[in-house]
Amino acid sequence: MAETPRLVATDIDGTLLGDERRLSARTAAVLKRIAAAGIPVVLVTGRPIRWLQLVYDQLAAPLPAVCANGAVVYDPDTDQVLRADPLAPELLAEVARRLRAAVPEVSFAVEIVDSREMRHEAHYPLRWDADHEAIRAVESPEELASVPAVKLLARAGTQDPDAFVQVVAGALEGLAEATHSSYSGLVEISAAGVTKAAGLAWYAARVGVAQADVLAFGDMPNDVPMLTWAGRGVAVANAHPAVLEIADEVTGANTADGVAEYLEKVFGVG
Repeated sequence: MAETPRLVATDIDGTLLGDERRLSARTAAVLKRIAAAGIPVVLVTGRPIRWLQLVYDQLAAPLPAVCANGAVVYDPDTDQVLRADPLAPELLAEVARRLRAAVPEVSFAVEIVDSREMRHEAHYPLRWDADHEAIRAVESPEELASVPAVKLLARAGTQDPDAFVQVVAGALEGLAEATHSSYSGLVEISAAGVTKAAGLAWYAARVGVAQADVLAFGDMPNDVPMLTWAGRGVAVANAHPAVLEIADEVTGANTADGVAEYLEKVFGVG
């Protein structure tokens, strides 16, 4: 990597945000200075588009985002999706069939319309989205797989996420990507080849930045492809063991402004 990175990519939850999903004033100020200096800053997240506003409200200006673990690249200035790579209905149906056979108690939800909306089975446990107008239950399993989805979400009661993702990945046998970004037993499934690394690589090429010049931050297994792809991959101190193992460097925890601390040193701002 060049001495000074030419693009900064960061995960949101558990990495950029601290307690109560809040962005500190210090972190917001550092990101503002870097972007003002002409260095692209991009959010790379498992979040859907509809959850970005909670972050944008805390930033000086909205930042472009690679959403849904790489399946969607979003421009907030124009409210346009620049690229989407969803699971086709036929693939969704096959993935769901295999997982129902492997995990009979599994329940599903899908992120559709480029992650602006969600559809879920009646028994799927909702968390942040319970009252959102874009969210509704489907009336049949067939409806769940009736349109392309940028992400399939799978839950099966209380599960160890590391163990559950291995069960899911084994059942899919390369048919799709399986990862996780929480400790609640949620597995996130994308089309084959769709990862945070793939989405970020597309964005970096679009803005003319080489892989070697990308600095990336993350904390969970869904960040591993991005951190290994980037010229420099940095884990926050609170990261999952799988992330700490592959990171080039480790910075402070998300609750201690670890990303801001690292960026201040690299870019000489603060």
